Amino acid sequence: MNDSTGQPEVLHSIAQVSKSAGVSSRTLRHYDQIGLLVPDHVAGNGYRFYTDRQLVRLQQILLLKLLGLKLETIAEILDKQRDELTALQIHKKQLHQQREALNRQIAALDHSISALTTGGTMEPEKIFDGFNEQYKQEVTERWGADAYEASDRWWRSQTTQQQRAFMEEARKLNQAWIEAGEKSVSADSFEAQELAARHVQWLQSTKGTPLDSGDPAQRKAYLCNLGEMYVADPRFAKNYGGYAELVRDALQIFAERTIQLD
Repeated sequence: MNDSTGQPEVLHSIAQVSKSAGVSSRTLRHYDQIGLLVPDHVAGNGYRFYTDRQLVRLQQILLLKLLGLKLETIAEILDKQRDELTALQIHKKQLHQQREALNRQIAALDHSISALTTGGTMEPEKIFDGFNEQYKQEVTERWGADAYEASDRWWRSQTTQQQRAFMEEARKLNQAWIEAGEKSVSADSFEAQELAARHVQWLQSTKGTPLDSGDPAQRKAYLCNLGEMYVADPRFAKNYGGYAELVRDALQIFAERTIQLD
């Protein structure tokens, strides 16, 4: 294969790119899967190879990630010639949304502190305000406004005790995934698959998600997309202490094994 000068193009293996760029091979495969960085070709043994031009694209991806841009926005900049000023404006809007959510969460904590200090009554709609909606945009974009609204109605219908139990189970799950990652368990191991089943059970307690769908393909896609979001979005990834990829892979394997498509 030759470049525009007629010279043979230099190909770089995924291992070389991973080492040079400081990006895991799993992340590079993820970029390939979502069309963000597609290798020049994939050999018969499954190894991916990249040209210099694709290394430059990876450099751009990493630079834009340093600005805090989402992968979807980076893809639009690189593929649709969107200018960086527009991308930064979008990022600014996202930061404003995050700041609004943080302000609401602070107000919710102030309410809890006040209630605990004075012996007053805690109101569920106040103590969790700003927590349930912090991912509203992602849920709406990925699964539609109806999915978010149904989930939100379910959350608001819960008692304070039920809401606390839900959040406590999330905390325990996060810790269990971290402990599994620290032990270097594989995603297809019995322990990881038990955790995945527990994770799915926890997800199913939230009504209105695609897991309620009668369509197996939709349920499977939901779990797989959710796993990818855990990795791609640092707000989710931080919950798993650096082991979000383990959660993603375990959920994908669980979905493959347990959800039979017609």
